[in-house]
Amino acid sequence: MPLVEVTLGAGRTDQQVRELIHEVHAAVTRTTGARSEHVRVIVREVPRAHWATGDVTLSEMDAAAPPSAPSTTTTTTVSQEPT
Repeated sequence: MPLVEVTLGAGRTDQQVRELIHEVHAAVTRTTGARSEHVRVIVREVPRAHWATGDVTLSEMDAAAPPSAPSTTTTTTVSQEPT
């Protein structure tokens, strides 16, 4: 039973998150052969002020970047339970 956890800085729309879930689910079922109903996808959104790289928060990076170019830092964890 595959479980995929995606952690990203907050700021996506519900539609963007839904599309992400769909695409991750499709990739997992295609590559592992797992049955659709056994694939779990968890999306965690972290407030941008609570995520830092090199002592600079995503909020600070956003403020320093040109408009419409927010940081796109994302972490993905994939685990496969024995079947």
